[in-house]
Amino acid sequence: MVGPDPTMKAGVRPAILITRPEPGAGETATRIAALGFEPLIASALTIEATAPHLPPPIAVAAVLATSGNALAACLPAFVDVPLYTVGDATAARARGMGFTQVMSASGDAAALAAMVARDRLPINGTLLLVSGQGQGVALAAALRREDFRVLRRVVYRSRPARTVSDLAADALRTERVKAALFFSAETARSFVRLIDRDGLRDTVRTVDALAIGAAAGVALQALPWRRIGVAPKPTQDAMLALLR
Repeated sequence: MVGPDPTMKAGVRPAILITRPEPGAGETATRIAALGFEPLIASALTIEATAPHLPPPIAVAAVLATSGNALAACLPAFVDVPLYTVGDATAARARGMGFTQVMSASGDAAALAAMVARDRLPINGTLLLVSGQGQGVALAAALRREDFRVLRRVVYRSRPARTVSDLAADALRTERVKAALFFSAETARSFVRLIDRDGLRDTVRTVDALAIGAAAGVALQALPWRRIGVAPKPTQDAMLALLR
Protein backbone atom coordinates (compact mmCIF):
# COMPACT_ATOMS: atom_id res chain seq x y z
CA MET A 1 0.00 0.00 0.00
CA VAL A 2 1.07 3.58 -0.65
CA GLY A 3 1.15 5.58 2.56
CA PRO A 4 0.16 9.22 2.95
CA ASP A 5 2.73 11.86 2.11
CA PRO A 6 3.14 14.25 5.08
CA THR A 7 4.16 17.08 2.75
CA MET A 8 0.80 17.07 0.96
CA LYS A 9 -2.30 18.98 2.01
CA ALA A 10 -5.18 16.93 3.38
CA GLY A 11 -7.53 15.69 0.67
CA VAL A 12 -5.10 16.45 -2.16
CA ARG A 13 -3.93 13.49 -4.18
CA PRO A 14 -0.13 13.70 -4.70
CA ALA A 15 0.89 14.20 -8.32
CA ILE A 16 3.59 12.30 -10.17
CA LEU A 17 5.26 13.95 -13.16
CA ILE A 18 5.81 11.59 -16.10
CA THR A 19 8.54 13.07 -18.27
CA ARG A 20 8.79 10.28 -20.86
CA PRO A 21 7.30 10.89 -24.33
CA GLU A 22 4.36 9.12 -25.87
CA PRO A 23 3.49 6.37 -26.55
CA GLY A 24 4.98 5.19 -23.26
CA ALA A 25 3.73 8.12 -21.17
CA GLY A 26 0.10 7.07 -21.35
CA GLU A 27 0.84 3.53 -20.20
CA THR A 28 2.85 4.87 -17.25
CA ALA A 29 0.02 7.27 -16.38
CA THR A 30 -2.35 4.30 -16.08
CA ARG A 31 0.07 2.58 -13.69
CA ILE A 32 0.47 5.75 -11.61
CA ALA A 33 -3.29 6.23 -11.28
CA ALA A 34 -3.66 2.61 -10.13
CA LEU A 35 -1.21 3.36 -7.31
CA GLY A 36 -3.45 6.17 -6.06
CA PHE A 37 -1.52 9.14 -7.39
CA GLU A 38 -2.49 11.83 -9.89
CA PRO A 39 -0.48 11.28 -13.09
CA LEU A 40 0.69 14.43 -14.85
CA ILE A 41 2.28 13.90 -18.25
CA ALA A 42 5.05 16.44 -18.73
CA SER A 43 6.97 14.98 -21.65
CA ALA A 44 10.43 16.49 -21.96
CA LEU A 45 10.92 14.97 -25.41
CA THR A 46 8.86 14.30 -28.51
CA ILE A 47 9.48 11.37 -30.86
CA GLU A 48 9.79 11.78 -34.63
CA ALA A 49 10.00 8.80 -36.98
CA THR A 50 12.70 8.77 -39.64
CA ALA A 51 12.57 7.06 -43.05
CA PRO A 52 15.32 4.42 -42.82
CA HIS A 53 16.26 2.00 -45.56
CA LEU A 54 15.69 -1.45 -44.07
CA PRO A 55 16.84 -4.75 -45.57
CA PRO A 56 14.32 -7.38 -46.69
CA PRO A 57 13.17 -9.60 -43.80
CA ILE A 58 14.58 -12.72 -45.48
CA ALA A 59 18.08 -11.26 -45.05
CA VAL A 60 17.69 -10.70 -41.30
CA ALA A 61 18.37 -13.36 -38.66
CA ALA A 62 16.83 -11.26 -35.89
CA VAL A 63 15.72 -7.73 -35.04
CA LEU A 64 17.09 -6.02 -31.93
CA ALA A 65 15.09 -3.14 -30.44
CA THR A 66 16.53 -0.79 -27.83
CA SER A 67 13.15 0.77 -27.03
CA GLY A 68 9.47 0.52 -27.80
CA ASN A 69 9.72 3.64 -29.95
CA ALA A 70 11.66 1.64 -32.55
CA LEU A 71 8.99 -0.99 -33.14
CA ALA A 72 6.72 0.91 -35.52
CA ALA A 73 9.44 1.04 -38.17
CA CYS A 74 9.43 -2.77 -38.34
CA LEU A 75 5.73 -3.19 -39.08
CA PRO A 76 4.41 -5.18 -40.82
CA ALA A 77 7.36 -6.75 -42.66
CA PHE A 78 9.31 -8.02 -39.66
CA VAL A 79 6.56 -9.32 -37.35
CA ASP A 80 7.56 -12.96 -37.95
CA VAL A 81 11.31 -12.37 -37.57
CA PRO A 82 12.76 -13.16 -34.10
CA LEU A 83 12.75 -9.95 -32.05
CA TYR A 84 15.05 -9.30 -29.11
CA THR A 85 14.22 -6.37 -26.81
CA VAL A 86 16.12 -4.67 -24.02
CA GLY A 87 13.23 -4.80 -21.53
CA ASP A 88 9.95 -6.47 -20.68
CA ALA A 89 7.81 -3.40 -21.40
CA THR A 90 9.07 -3.21 -24.99
CA ALA A 91 8.56 -6.97 -25.34
CA ALA A 92 4.95 -6.68 -24.16
CA ARG A 93 4.31 -3.82 -26.56
CA ALA A 94 5.81 -5.84 -29.41
CA ARG A 95 3.53 -8.81 -28.72
CA GLY A 96 0.54 -6.46 -28.67
CA MET A 97 1.60 -5.12 -32.07
CA GLY A 98 1.67 -8.61 -33.58
CA PHE A 99 5.30 -9.72 -33.33
CA THR A 100 5.27 -13.50 -33.03
CA GLN A 101 8.76 -14.37 -31.71
CA VAL A 102 9.70 -11.99 -28.91
CA MET A 103 12.54 -12.42 -26.40
CA SER A 104 13.30 -9.92 -23.62
CA ALA A 105 16.66 -9.38 -21.94
CA SER A 106 14.82 -7.88 -18.93
CA GLY A 107 17.61 -5.38 -18.39
CA ASP A 108 19.79 -2.96 -20.30
CA ALA A 109 21.78 -2.97 -23.55
CA ALA A 110 24.56 -5.02 -21.95
CA ALA A 111 22.02 -7.65 -20.93
CA LEU A 112 20.65 -7.73 -24.47
CA ALA A 113 24.14 -8.20 -25.94
CA ALA A 114 24.79 -11.05 -23.51
CA MET A 115 21.47 -12.69 -24.37
CA VAL A 116 22.09 -12.56 -28.12
CA ALA A 117 25.65 -13.87 -27.68
CA ARG A 118 24.37 -16.72 -25.50
CA ASP A 119 21.70 -17.71 -28.01
CA ARG A 120 24.32 -17.72 -30.80
CA LEU A 121 22.08 -16.65 -33.62
CA PRO A 122 23.29 -17.71 -37.08
CA ILE A 123 26.72 -16.18 -37.26
CA ASN A 124 26.33 -15.61 -41.01
CA GLY A 125 22.98 -13.86 -40.61
CA THR A 126 22.49 -10.13 -40.18
CA LEU A 127 21.20 -8.67 -36.94
CA LEU A 128 19.06 -5.60 -37.62
CA LEU A 129 19.43 -3.16 -34.73
CA VAL A 130 16.70 -0.50 -34.77
CA SER A 131 17.23 2.41 -32.41
CA GLY A 132 16.92 6.12 -31.83
CA GLN A 133 19.41 8.69 -33.04
CA GLY A 134 22.58 8.42 -30.94
CA GLN A 135 21.50 5.12 -29.40
CA GLY A 136 22.61 1.55 -29.92
CA VAL A 137 26.21 2.36 -30.89
CA ALA A 138 27.79 0.55 -27.94
CA LEU A 139 25.43 -2.41 -28.36
CA ALA A 140 26.34 -2.78 -32.03
CA ALA A 141 30.05 -2.60 -31.19
CA ALA A 142 29.72 -5.24 -28.47
CA LEU A 143 27.99 -7.66 -30.82
CA ARG A 144 30.49 -7.07 -33.61
CA ARG A 145 33.26 -8.01 -31.19
CA GLU A 146 31.44 -11.35 -30.87
CA ASP A 147 31.68 -11.73 -34.68
CA PHE A 148 28.04 -10.90 -35.37
CA ARG A 149 27.12 -8.93 -38.46
CA VAL A 150 25.11 -5.96 -37.22
CA LEU A 151 23.19 -3.50 -39.36
CA ARG A 152 22.22 -0.50 -37.22
CA ARG A 153 19.41 1.72 -38.44
CA VAL A 154 18.15 4.93 -36.83
CA VAL A 155 14.36 4.71 -37.02
CA TYR A 156 13.41 7.67 -34.84
CA ARG A 157 14.84 10.80 -33.29
CA SER A 158 13.84 12.69 -30.17
CA ARG A 159 13.35 16.43 -29.95
CA PRO A 160 13.40 18.41 -26.69
CA ALA A 161 10.13 19.98 -25.61
CA ARG A 162 9.97 23.77 -25.73
CA THR A 163 8.49 24.36 -22.29
CA VAL A 164 7.10 22.69 -19.18
CA SER A 165 3.35 22.22 -19.58
CA ASP A 166 1.10 24.69 -17.75
CA LEU A 167 -0.44 21.88 -15.68
CA ALA A 168 2.95 20.60 -14.59
CA ALA A 169 4.26 24.08 -13.81
CA ASP A 170 1.18 24.87 -11.70
CA ALA A 171 1.50 21.59 -9.81
CA LEU A 172 5.16 22.32 -9.06
CA ARG A 173 4.46 25.87 -7.89
CA THR A 174 1.67 24.70 -5.57
CA GLU A 175 3.80 21.84 -4.17
CA ARG A 176 1.41 19.12 -5.29
CA VAL A 177 4.14 17.05 -6.94
CA LYS A 178 5.51 14.17 -4.90
CA ALA A 179 7.93 12.80 -7.51
CA ALA A 180 9.07 13.04 -11.12
CA LEU A 181 9.96 9.97 -13.19
CA PHE A 182 12.86 9.91 -15.66
CA PHE A 183 13.21 7.00 -18.09
CA SER A 184 16.44 8.09 -19.77
CA ALA A 185 19.40 10.40 -19.32
CA GLU A 186 18.32 12.34 -22.41
CA THR A 187 14.90 12.97 -20.86
CA ALA A 188 16.53 14.08 -17.61
CA ARG A 189 18.86 16.53 -19.36
CA SER A 190 15.99 18.00 -21.38
CA PHE A 191 13.82 18.42 -18.27
CA VAL A 192 16.65 20.15 -16.38
CA ARG A 193 17.00 22.65 -19.22
CA LEU A 194 13.26 23.31 -19.28
CA ILE A 195 13.07 23.86 -15.53
CA ASP A 196 15.92 26.38 -15.67
CA ARG A 197 14.51 28.11 -18.76
CA ASP A 198 11.03 28.46 -17.25
CA GLY A 199 12.27 29.80 -13.91
CA LEU A 200 11.05 26.77 -11.92
CA ARG A 201 14.31 25.76 -10.31
CA ASP A 202 13.21 26.32 -6.70
CA THR A 203 9.94 24.42 -7.19
CA VAL A 204 11.68 21.01 -7.24
CA ARG A 205 13.08 21.31 -3.71
CA THR A 206 10.08 19.37 -2.37
CA VAL A 207 10.09 16.79 -5.19
CA ASP A 208 11.75 13.37 -5.41
CA ALA A 209 13.47 12.68 -8.75
CA LEU A 210 13.32 8.97 -9.63
CA ALA A 211 15.66 7.75 -12.37
CA ILE A 212 15.72 4.50 -14.32
CA GLY A 213 19.52 4.34 -14.24
CA ALA A 214 22.73 5.93 -13.03
CA ALA A 215 23.24 8.14 -16.09
CA ALA A 216 19.82 9.75 -15.62
CA GLY A 217 20.55 10.16 -11.91
CA VAL A 218 23.77 12.03 -12.66
CA ALA A 219 21.99 14.36 -15.11
CA LEU A 220 19.40 15.19 -12.45
CA GLN A 221 22.03 16.41 -9.98
CA ALA A 222 21.93 19.79 -11.69
CA LEU A 223 18.68 20.63 -9.85
CA PRO A 224 18.02 20.92 -6.07
CA TRP A 225 15.64 17.95 -5.66
CA ARG A 226 14.48 16.76 -2.24
CA ARG A 227 16.24 13.52 -3.14
CA ILE A 228 17.32 11.54 -6.19
CA GLY A 229 16.47 7.86 -6.30
CA VAL A 230 17.91 5.43 -8.85
CA ALA A 231 16.06 2.20 -9.63
CA PRO A 232 18.05 -0.94 -8.74
CA LYS A 233 17.05 -2.40 -12.13
CA PRO A 234 16.42 -0.43 -15.34
CA THR A 235 12.72 -1.24 -15.45
CA GLN A 236 9.49 0.67 -14.91
CA ASP A 237 8.47 -1.69 -12.10
CA ALA A 238 11.69 -0.94 -10.22
CA MET A 239 11.11 2.80 -10.66
CA LEU A 240 7.54 2.66 -9.42
CA ALA A 241 8.64 0.66 -6.38
CA LEU A 242 10.60 3.74 -5.29
CA LEU A 243 7.28 5.56 -4.82
CA ARG A 244 6.30 3.30 -1.94
